[in-house]
Amino acid sequence: MSKAFRQHSSWQITENQVTDEAVYRSRRSFLKRLGFVGASGLLSPHANAIDWFTHKQTKRFQTHPLKFQASPATSESLTPEQKVLSHNNFYEFGTNKSDPSENAQQFKVKPWQLKVSGEVEQEITLDYDDLLKRFSLEERIYRLRCVEAWSMVIPWIGFPLAQLIKQAKPLAKAKYVAFETLYDPQQMPGQNSRRIGGGIDYPYVEGLRLDEAMHPLTLLSVGLYGKTLPPQNGAPIRLVVPWKYGFKSIKSIVSIRLVEKMPPTTWNLLAPNEYGFYANVNPEVDHPRWSQASERRITTGGLFARNRIETLPFNGYGEQVAELYKNMDLRQYY
Repeated sequence: MSKAFRQHSSWQITENQVTDEAVYRSRRSFLKRLGFVGASGLLSPHANAIDWFTHKQTKRFQTHPLKFQASPATSESLTPEQKVLSHNNFYEFGTNKSDPSENAQQFKVKPWQLKVSGEVEQEITLDYDDLLKRFSLEERIYRLRCVEAWSMVIPWIGFPLAQLIKQAKPLAKAKYVAFETLYDPQQMPGQNSRRIGGGIDYPYVEGLRLDEAMHPLTLLSVGLYGKTLPPQNGAPIRLVVPWKYGFKSIKSIVSIRLVEKMPPTTWNLLAPNEYGFYANVNPEVDHPRWSQASERRITTGGLFARNRIETLPFNGYGEQVAELYKNMDLRQYY
């Protein structure tokens, strides 16, 4: 059983357990005393950040508190919030880990439109307020395992992707789900420069098989640590698929299309020998340039802190998802 996930019935929490910002901060304070949360994670989301070298105040993107159903307890230590905010892969804002938090602070999430289309009976278009209010929000504490062999434990806030897809009423021809990130080179400098953006052809695209998309673990996230998503983490809405490598969890989504054939995905197009369509976490299958048998858990330590732990098949969620891949060769379908 995964430590960071309980069975589906435990997610269905009564309304009196919906957490507002004040209660969440009290809980965070308690966790801090127990050593679960770094002190930097308790900084106000509305405070101006300070450049420690120039002491210049920089206007930061404003996040806002959310109301959500609290997650069941977990025995795993949460990654300090400041680490989650500052250590990101989001090549639209640059390839260094600190680039997204530095370059995305002027990103505009309103107005926003997310369109669900393709092989469906009912196309759906959601605006920014719909993303936060149309579905009941819940917290899911998930492991995030990057293909680069580092990992985090993050309290996401969102709703199951299946809820949105069901409202669109998929047709029988729908076999896959294709996702697309916003294309806006003026706001996203990496989309305007192959040097800054890592040589990727934008917009960023990803995909899941329909049964993967409909699995109860698959989340559309609109927040983390009790607040709306900051841009470096994929504001205003991103995908979270916890048993797959992190690059599958596409950020800043504007399009979800149900399609008949397997859709193209950005990293598979760029390097098909390294990044497959499925990208399930598999410690038995190494990346061509490094081992996937273990990972560096991001904690309060610096870049070279050891913190090595064993990588688990399907990132520890095998009991919930392994049946999706029964009789598949996971070395061939990597």
